[in-house]
Amino acid sequence: MVTRRAILWTGAGAVVLLGAGVAPLLHSDLSKARAPWRMAGTGFGDIRLDALSYAVLAPNPHNMQPWLIRLDGDDALTLFCDETRLLRDTDPQDRQIVIGLGAFLELLRLAAAEQGFGLDIERFPEGEPQPRLDGRSIASIRFVKKTDVKDPLFAQILNRRTSRVAFDQSRPVSAETLNALDKALRPGDGEFEWVNDAANVAALKTICRAGWRVELETDATRHESAMLTRIGDDQINANPDGISLFGPAMEAAHLMGMLTKEKMDEKGSAAYQATLDFYNKNIDTSMAFGWLSTSSNSRTDQLRAGAGWVRMQLAATALGLSMQPFSQALQEFPEMADIYEEIHDFTGIETPAGPTDGRLQGLFRFGYAKPGPAAPRWPLETRLIAADG
Repeated sequence: MVTRRAILWTGAGAVVLLGAGVAPLLHSDLSKARAPWRMAGTGFGDIRLDALSYAVLAPNPHNMQPWLIRLDGDDALTLFCDETRLLRDTDPQDRQIVIGLGAFLELLRLAAAEQGFGLDIERFPEGEPQPRLDGRSIASIRFVKKTDVKDPLFAQILNRRTSRVAFDQSRPVSAETLNALDKALRPGDGEFEWVNDAANVAALKTICRAGWRVELETDATRHESAMLTRIGDDQINANPDGISLFGPAMEAAHLMGMLTKEKMDEKGSAAYQATLDFYNKNIDTSMAFGWLSTSSNSRTDQLRAGAGWVRMQLAATALGLSMQPFSQALQEFPEMADIYEEIHDFTGIETPAGPTDGRLQGLFRFGYAKPGPAAPRWPLETRLIAADG
């Protein structure tokens, strides 16, 4: 599930001279887009809304925020997927979107538990949609008053960040630290394996570079990402989803016409090359890699993998460890087939032929870096739907 919400503009095209009349325009104020992080847990007068205010902060592919929520009665809700937010080219089986919905459900569970409630969750009550998601619900959830259900990972929800910067090359990631992430998983969340030795890390860097290049060079997937890019404060505050590019350098490049959606979608442009170079640099500074797999690949497995994914990230946050998903090699569009086979071969998981086969659900790089800012989010009220749909 890879999301590129904070690319730093480092290519040659970023070198611009600013006149006195332009400089005052180059600021960054994303307080509106980040308001949901400040609103979480402030008291909505309904336990479900209080818990949902944390759930909408879940990591998800391309920051599409595909969740739609219907409140049912006094103690229940139904989760749906907004089909207008699917990644039709990058995620042709909607697997990554379902993983993001699984992370949403886990943050909902953690937030409810903090207030003394458990969740009775029925996943895919109308059946698992295959091969694509459709209008059927993702989960039916009922809040049940319980005691002793709090989880210490809740404390990290507002601190959680996905790191999209170069990692500190002087700080290795220890086996003890990586094993601590494994302990955050619950039965059914998937199996976590990792490498931190030079040879295996180098091999995975090569695979990640190849997967990233395929996604960027494939016209359909590059175009999909480019059209989902929001550049500068105005665009991001108006549409706090997709891939966000912000900060004075971004604003300057955008004003100069060097950084636009169209330029990002143009092979060989400065924007294209800067994007390629930036992510290659991130890959090259990886200090360790880990992957999450499931024994089969049902929609329910994907939801549970999403829970495992976010639990590991919360545990990493508590340890001061930075973590970024780098899952291009796991994607199912045709041009990725060779890399897809290579990553499964590397991890010793047979390339899956169907939903009953084992499947890699996430690939992550690890290291240490200063935490970045919170990602933009749509306010909770924009994700609620009426009982009549």
